[in-house]
Amino acid sequence: MSLIHLYRNLSIPDSEIQFSASRASGKGGQHVNTTSSAVQLRFNIPGSSLPEQVKSRLLAMSDSRLTTEGVLIIRSENERSQRRNRQDALERLREYFRQALKPVKTRRPTRPGKAAKHRRLDSKKHRGRLKEGRKPPPTPG
Repeated sequence: MSLIHLYRNLSIPDSEIQFSASRASGKGGQHVNTTSSAVQLRFNIPGSSLPEQVKSRLLAMSDSRLTTEGVLIIRSENERSQRRNRQDALERLREYFRQALKPVKTRRPTRPGKAAKHRRLDSKKHRGRLKEGRKPPPTPG
C-alpha cells in the first residue's frame, strides 16, 4: 500500500481512490473508438481516513463534482493515454484539496479616511443640488 500526497502534510492510502476507465470523446481518430483512455477518479470523503475537520472543510465546498453522498468524482479525458489522464485526475484532486484547505484570510475592518468622507459628502451635496434643479419652480399663491 502506497500513500498519495495531497496537500502539505496530508496523505491518503491509494486504496481509498478508485479509478475506472472508459472511452473518451474527442480527438484520437479511429483509435478513440477502441481504447479506454478516459479516467474517472472517485474519492469517498466521509469514508476516508482523513481527519474530521478536513472532511468537513472538503464537504462544505460547493462543487458540482461532489455528490450528495460526499463522493468526489473527477473525470479526465484531455490526454490520449490512460496513464496521463490518471495523473491529470490526481493533480485535479490535489488542486481540490489546495482550494478547500487554504487558510481563510480574516477581514480586518477599516475606516474611511477624512478625504474619502469629504468626497462622499461633496458628491451627496452635488446630487441634491442636481435633483433640486429638476423641480418645477414654486407657483405663486
